[in-house]
Amino acid sequence: MAVNVYLNFNGNCREAVLFYADVFGTEKPHIMTFGEQPPNPEYPLPEEAKDLVMHARLMISGSNVMFSDTFPGMPFVLGNNVSLAIVTHSREDIENWFHKLKVGGKVGMELQETFWSKCYGQITDQFGIEWQLSLEEAEGNE
Repeated sequence: MAVNVYLNFNGNCREAVLFYADVFGTEKPHIMTFGEQPPNPEYPLPEEAKDLVMHARLMISGSNVMFSDTFPGMPFVLGNNVSLAIVTHSREDIENWFHKLKVGGKVGMELQETFWSKCYGQITDQFGIEWQLSLEEAEGNE
């Protein structure tokens, strides 16, 4: 398990990911757009969001660096566009860390199942650091 950096961009994520892939000589990144996620009739996807990057990842000098565009209408503040992401195989750890981090903090997304994780949540802790916690199924348990 490692703590990964997650960088957010304001509509230019694809350009940034391709730039960093070239700079650091990584393999071509897989880029998932908001338009590729399963549709949710309760929250229709705005047309301007369909081609924005929902998730991309590069391995830079042995570290996972993840990227996304902010969703239209969500606040974007240059300089505050970095969060720390922990991906682990332990649901117990995620639940424990989430409940400790939320003391004095602000929950952005309660722990819940998403289409990419059986247990995912976002929280900004009491010091203003944003965390993303995500359960990754162990190989063979998917």
